[in-house]
Amino acid sequence: MDHVRLSDGVVTLTPFRAADIDAHLAGEDELLVRWLNGGPSTRAGTEEYVRRCTAQWAYRGPARVFGIRTGPEPVLAGTIDLRFAMPCLGPGQVNIAYGLYPAWRGRGLATRAVHLVGRYAAQEGAAEGVIRVDPENLASAAVARRAGFRYAGRWTEPTGQRLDRYVRGLAEAPAVARTAAARAV
Repeated sequence: MDHVRLSDGVVTLTPFRAADIDAHLAGEDELLVRWLNGGPSTRAGTEEYVRRCTAQWAYRGPARVFGIRTGPEPVLAGTIDLRFAMPCLGPGQVNIAYGLYPAWRGRGLATRAVHLVGRYAAQEGAAEGVIRVDPENLASAAVARRAGFRYAGRWTEPTGQRLDRYVRGLAEAPAVARTAAARAV
């Protein structure tokens, strides 16, 4: 588990771990609770979640949760996870979900993290990334678009919840990266 480290020089992703619990609990706000966590975190619940995350990493399970870290002494800025198996996914698809703590929003960190996990997911055999977003979560939808995902429509999940789906082939360079490369030439 500890050998996985993804970085672009600004954002570093490493597995979410027990040492992250205090920072996660301190960083959680009403937006994370509403859009990502489904309810306020507790210490006991977060400890159990970390145990499950650790087991998934140890056995290369279908859920891989990363801490999003940034800064010279990397601090936890949020989380991003990959789900390689879910009822709402087709063959070769991986679900990507992310959330940043309030102090770190608006800096492009989530978009960078999506690029990093997309490359990792492709190396793990996924062909297409899927980002599922509540239609009211405009900030998350903006991250998906900035990361080169295209809107694929509004879908009813197996739970009955209606979510907007954004998709992108993981082997293709995102439009943002292609544009930046073209300017560098």
